[in-house]
Amino acid sequence: MKFDYVIVGGGSAGCVLANRLSEDPDKTICLLEAGGSGNSILVRMPSAVVAALPGRPKINNWAFETVPQPGLNGRKGYQPRGKALGGSSAINAMLYIRGQQQDYDGWADLGCEGWDWDSVLPYFKRSENNELGADGMHGDDGPLQVSNQKEPRPITHAFIEAAEQLQHRRREDFNRGDNEGAGLYQVTQFHDPAKNGERCSAAAAYLLPIKDRPNLTVITHAHAKELTFEDKRATGVVYKRKGKGRDITVEASREVLICAGALKSPQLLQLSGIGAPEDLEQHGIAIRHALPGVGKNLQDHLDFILAYKTKDTDTFGIGPVGATRFLRHLWRWRKTGVSLAATPYAEGAAFLKTSPSLDRPDIQLHFTIAVVDDHARKLHYGYGYSCHVCKLRPDSRGTVGLQSADRFAPPAIDPGYLSDDRDLDTLIKGAKMMRDILEAPALAKYRHKEMFGTDKIETDADWESHIRARADTIYHPVGTCKMGVDDLAVVDPQLRVHGIKGLRVVDASVMPTLISGNTNAPTIMIAEKAADLIKAAAQ
Repeated sequence: MKFDYVIVGGGSAGCVLANRLSEDPDKTICLLEAGGSGNSILVRMPSAVVAALPGRPKINNWAFETVPQPGLNGRKGYQPRGKALGGSSAINAMLYIRGQQQDYDGWADLGCEGWDWDSVLPYFKRSENNELGADGMHGDDGPLQVSNQKEPRPITHAFIEAAEQLQHRRREDFNRGDNEGAGLYQVTQFHDPAKNGERCSAAAAYLLPIKDRPNLTVITHAHAKELTFEDKRATGVVYKRKGKGRDITVEASREVLICAGALKSPQLLQLSGIGAPEDLEQHGIAIRHALPGVGKNLQDHLDFILAYKTKDTDTFGIGPVGATRFLRHLWRWRKTGVSLAATPYAEGAAFLKTSPSLDRPDIQLHFTIAVVDDHARKLHYGYGYSCHVCKLRPDSRGTVGLQSADRFAPPAIDPGYLSDDRDLDTLIKGAKMMRDILEAPALAKYRHKEMFGTDKIETDADWESHIRARADTIYHPVGTCKMGVDDLAVVDPQLRVHGIKGLRVVDASVMPTLISGNTNAPTIMIAEKAADLIKAAAQ
């Protein structure tokens, strides 16, 4: 089979590219996705993410683990990643956050010309169908539906009030380039009457409405094994379908576009012989092209949680009463799109400074209307709520490598959590600020019992002990195929792989530095801009 473009990975970026490139009826596109359709009720109902997130069983989820982390007492971290059309947008909390203006201006300062805030803002707007309408910062005719939350809980409003009681400002819109303050997240959720309250994954937004275009071929359950080449030009992809015995090769006459994410994209390059020679040789992989930055520069948001039991039953609880009540919410959601079934769980947001001398927030809080313990892999009877803190721009760096030459083995993921002491210092400051908010008067009527002993912490050493014992990812790995012009850059500002023709990487792995917030909206923006770059190159 031969196409103009072959896209590897039907996640957020791959769905965008499939849509935008297939707008030209004279171009043929093939999209390969290792997972399934991403359109089941477990995807469409927002609160059903609790079934996919733990990875037990692996529902639309690769459910990777890291290597043991010295900074986390030798624990292995958990890395859930979406495995379905829509990718991680099929299993995330739907939070729509762009980051801060300085994030993108910083990319431009690193040599990524055309990726400053003013240059990327039009692509954020083009992608967006915002419920609040269009203005200078937002769009209202894009594929991605961005909504106000359907029915945020009273306890979430109390969290915002608690932040205000500590002199933090209230923020109505976190997506105008300056996000300091506390408020409600907007979410990638349908607000049109036909699908009101359903998750608007990247597949639901960009791919499913146009999947019948005659020039677009979508192949699910197709695991990409390696790329094919003619000299220094990528020519196609070898994949194997689930349950099938033979390898299949699809050819790309124009370009191969890798959109497999920050963990899988560098792995596919390495399995194809592109990477640091010392990383490939130890696994017996022939070197096609030496590119030392492949798999380096991994950055992720390390997350620390405080949790409380509550007697408030208007949260997400576990038990006979909660189960019966949720069935009523499910019925109401199916009828109206509004109820607890539509919750993103992480309803409340805060972007704060740990020091007034900082020019912008350096921590993010997610206030969640459920007890989240070990990625919902440890469940607690009754009702509760929790709050998360992460350092927005971590200084620690990690790697993604190979465990072996086996094309079906998971990647070797080493985020290097807390390998830079500055991250621990900021997390301790952030945890103190978070606890102060959670103990403010506005939340007093909801507090029943703190769950992990953090109410008794008095010293920084105690905070460090708790963080090293329980902190883990909040699901924002980036940077492993970094964009730039330095020696560790994998792609140039056009997202073309250095030294290889006909090959680009388009996903969160190209971010040179981690943005100040959740990464789904920026990944969609990257793909929107990449589509224009690809179209311009084809002229």
